[in-house]
Amino acid sequence: METPDSTADLFTLLINAPSASADNFEAAAPMLDVVFAQASDPGKIRTNNEDAMGSFIPNSRHQARSHGYLFAVADGVGGMDLGEVASATAVSVLVEEFEKAQSGAMLISLLPRLVQFANAAVHDRTLAPEFRGKKMATTVVACALRHDQAIVSHVGDSRCYLVRGGVAKQITQDHTWVNEQRKMGLVTADEAATSDSRHVLIRSLGPEMFVSPDTIALTVRPADVLVLCSDGLHDEMPEKTIAAIVSQNKSVDEIAHELVMRGVEIDGNDNTTAQVIRVRSVEQVGMYRGRPYRLPG
Repeated sequence: METPDSTADLFTLLINAPSASADNFEAAAPMLDVVFAQASDPGKIRTNNEDAMGSFIPNSRHQARSHGYLFAVADGVGGMDLGEVASATAVSVLVEEFEKAQSGAMLISLLPRLVQFANAAVHDRTLAPEFRGKKMATTVVACALRHDQAIVSHVGDSRCYLVRGGVAKQITQDHTWVNEQRKMGLVTADEAATSDSRHVLIRSLGPEMFVSPDTIALTVRPADVLVLCSDGLHDEMPEKTIAAIVSQNKSVDEIAHELVMRGVEIDGNDNTTAQVIRVRSVEQVGMYRGRPYRLPG
C-alpha cells in the first residue's frame, strides 16, 4: 500500500511467473498486468505541495482478481486553510477502504462509495479540535482496475486521460463553473480553456457532508496508458503533448517525470502531479449475475 507523498516513486507491478502446480489451469490463465509510476513537484511559486497521490497494489494473483488495483490523485484547494490535509486525508481513506472492501465487490458501485467515505472524512477533519473553524477542500480522481476493466471516479478538476494508439482522450469532465458554461453552449472550448474562471470549482470534497462523484467504466487493452493528474499538469498542456510524451519508448518512471517537469516548465504556478499506468496484459471476462467469468482465449 502506497501512502501519499510528494516524491517520485516507481512501482513495477508484476505477477510471479506461473508455476507448474496442482492449480495448473489457474496459474496459466492470463492476468491483468500493469506497470506504474508517479511524480509530483510543488512548482515555481508555492513552497508547499498540496497534491497527494496513493495506490493499492495487490500482493497475490488471488488478490489481483478479488480486489484489483487502485490509484488516486488529489489536489488540495488553494486559498483554503489546509489543502494538504484535505488531499492527504482523501487519498489515505480511499486506499485504506479499498483494501478492506469485500472480495469481489463490483468496482462500478464500490469506487463512488469510497469517494463518499473520503468526502465524509475530509468534512469531519474540520470538526476536530485542532482544525475547528478552518476550512478545507480537495479534488480527487481515482482509478480502480481489475480483469480488463478500469473504473474512474472523480470530483473537481483533477483528470484522467486514456492514451491509446498515440492519441489522448480526456475521460473525466471538470466540475468547474466555466465547464458548465461550455456544456450549455455559453462559451466555446477555447474560451473555457483560457477563462480566468476556469479554476472555480462547483464540486469538491469536504465543504458538504455529501458529494456526488462522476463515475466512468472503461474496457482497457494491452498498451493502453492511463494518466491521472492534477490541474497543475493539464492546465497548460494540450492532449497532443500528453499523448506525445506518454507514447515514447521510455519507462513509465521517465514518462511520469517528463510529464511533471514539462508541466512545471510550461506554467509552474501550481503544484503538478501525475500517475502513469501502462497496461501490459488483461484478463478478458464476462459477467453473469454480477460475477465475472473467463472468456475463451
